[in-house]
Amino acid sequence: MSLANRVKGIKPSPTLAVDARAKAMKAEGIDVVGFGAGEPDFDTPDNIKEAAIKAIRDGFTKYTPVPGTDELKDAIIAKHKTDNALEYRRDEVIVSTGAKHSLYNIAQALYGPGDEVIIPAPFWVSYPDQVILNDATPVIVPTKLEDGFILSAEAFEKAITPKTKALILNSPSNPTGLGYDRAALTAIAEVAVRRGVYVISDEIYEKIVYDGFQHVSVASINEGIKALTITVNGLSKSHAMTGWRLGWAAGPKEVISAMTKIQSQSTSNPCSITQKAAVEALRGSQEFQPKMVAEFDKRRRYIVERLNAIPGVSCPTPNGAFYAFPRVNSYYGRSFGGKVIGNSSDLAAYLLEESKVAVVSGDAFGADEYIRLSYATSMSVIEKGLDRIDAALKALS
Repeated sequence: MSLANRVKGIKPSPTLAVDARAKAMKAEGIDVVGFGAGEPDFDTPDNIKEAAIKAIRDGFTKYTPVPGTDELKDAIIAKHKTDNALEYRRDEVIVSTGAKHSLYNIAQALYGPGDEVIIPAPFWVSYPDQVILNDATPVIVPTKLEDGFILSAEAFEKAITPKTKALILNSPSNPTGLGYDRAALTAIAEVAVRRGVYVISDEIYEKIVYDGFQHVSVASINEGIKALTITVNGLSKSHAMTGWRLGWAAGPKEVISAMTKIQSQSTSNPCSITQKAAVEALRGSQEFQPKMVAEFDKRRRYIVERLNAIPGVSCPTPNGAFYAFPRVNSYYGRSFGGKVIGNSSDLAAYLLEESKVAVVSGDAFGADEYIRLSYATSMSVIEKGLDRIDAALKALS
């Protein structure tokens, strides 16, 4: 069988693969601690569930317009105006089956052969592969822990070539949990406008922030950058709705129109029932969010403190999302049972095989010195997992 060449250049999502492996081991009766999944362990709020149930009972189970219902678009528009100081029209918004789908639609609409897309590292695992799937070239620009893993305007401009089509930003970030402040975004926006580069702004973690960090939408900096920015968001993280599959993009009319055309030939409309639930999520009570974030904050403080207490491990304190991203490369070159730990993949495999702890290796995010742990799980699970990681690292010689 001969498969398309585009398939040969990509790999399955490493984060989903780790989560699937951990779940399979648990199904076999193995006591695995899973730090791989990037989804809240909280249940979807009842008012959102009830809106979905009502939609089913009311027979709202047919096709909707491809880019989403006007009711949901209006709720998204109101959210952007209130939360992000951004004004959009209905024809500047498209609703898709998850923020990942929104990003893929953007890639289909914007990228092509010969194009380059700048991606700061560490990066979310799907960004480079979505670029490759659309016949463009990802240009990875490393960032440093000392700089908060923030892409500087200078490094951004240095990476721009005549082939550059777009920059992908993620704030707060998966995997680092760190975000861009207004000053950093303003400097990047100035370069993007001057050089005519699109900015794809993934803001899926905007509601999960700590220590007074203020999320800023890059499109809100000025009208010049707004005309070049496609903002991506959704409800998976903010409302514990990962399985509902709903995200959206807001941006220039011509880009949204192209994405709608593409979506009409792939998934058609997002789930009608989920759209009704999403309206309630955006317009209904938001009391759930601060409670969830407060619990994440407790876990964040604990996991960072425990990781930094392990000799040779250094973990920055995230100001958003629900990930810890410790540097662990001091353990590379050590061994256990005759096997040498050479990189983050080796270390992740060792932790899973010997300690039954699932983490994601940093090389999946373009940062091999690190591993990623999600603290979107209970405190008791976190405590158990960190006890095992501590013991496993001390067992290396």
